[in-house]
Amino acid sequence: MPAPSKSVLTLPNVRAQAAVHRASLIVFEDPKSLALMQRIELIAPSDANALIVGETGTGKEIIARHLHDLSARSRGPFVAVNCGAFSETLVESELFGHERGAFTGATVAKPGWFETAHGGTLFLDEIGDLPLPLQVKLLRVLQERQVVRIGSRKPVEIDVRLVAATNVHLEEAVAAGRFREDLYYRLKVAAVDLPSLRERPGDILPLARHFLRIYGERLGVRNATLSPVAEQQLVTGHSWPGNIRELENVIHHALLVSKGRVIRPEDLNLASLRPRTVSPTNANHRELEAESRFRSALLALFEEGGEQLHLRVEDLVINTAYEYCHRNQLQTARLLGISRNIVRARLVQSGQLLAIRRHAETVEAS
Repeated sequence: MPAPSKSVLTLPNVRAQAAVHRASLIVFEDPKSLALMQRIELIAPSDANALIVGETGTGKEIIARHLHDLSARSRGPFVAVNCGAFSETLVESELFGHERGAFTGATVAKPGWFETAHGGTLFLDEIGDLPLPLQVKLLRVLQERQVVRIGSRKPVEIDVRLVAATNVHLEEAVAAGRFREDLYYRLKVAAVDLPSLRERPGDILPLARHFLRIYGERLGVRNATLSPVAEQQLVTGHSWPGNIRELENVIHHALLVSKGRVIRPEDLNLASLRPRTVSPTNANHRELEAESRFRSALLALFEEGGEQLHLRVEDLVINTAYEYCHRNQLQTARLLGISRNIVRARLVQSGQLLAIRRHAETVEAS
């Protein structure tokens, strides 16, 4: 009886203006991944907008690229844009373009990513980070199928399929007023839920062997293999919070430190990454204790009084989370369940407030 065929997704080495796509090969062997591939094959031929939902590092851009490659637009451009990579003032120009003299520094006219992706697919990653005013404009572009550059009144017709991605629950963002409900439904015509790596363990070893080949060739360690114990540890000894990206880094590190062609468990460096196991009872108890301490601290702050208490509390939460996340704005946003733009704005604002307070203290001292 012949062996079952494996679903293989191959990406060419494509360099788009918005992003660089590395050559990549992913072998899907887990049943969940095979079911996902079947769904993508059904969705891909249409021009319907698609929304890919998955944790960081699960390969959302790869799935978006595969949707493009299987569509009638495959000969057109595939443009990938990270909505969280631009400031609020810059993202509008990047998406919709601008005319010469539209603002300070606009010395030449520039098409936006929608125009660049004409005839192809535009992939907007971290769509949940898009500011509300830009969400309104994006909705209009999707409805009218035309963009108006900043500084122009002339609409430009576009023919673009939009594929968006997010690692947050947009339903919660809609309920919190951070994301427009009408845009959410406009994007989620074709939904793709991308499982985390821990939910598809059948892909772990095929991916690990693929990364062994890729990095082995780069490092001159050909035909590297995993020991049986190392394989077992990869599959059952770690929850992979960083998903495929984390697995790739682990294999790369293992090849760097390995003393031979066989990767051993000690080469994997998973100990520092392995999450602590906490029973639900202990976890609930610790959570209640933490909330109680936080409540006591708030009461003490309220008793002290002072101006702008609400801002001071928000300041404290966001800045503490920022330090906890090693001053990483994206991780802070994910930890707090808010957009990166909100974190950035509040950090800027809190810096201004701090400067005002220091100035006031200096005046009082003098």
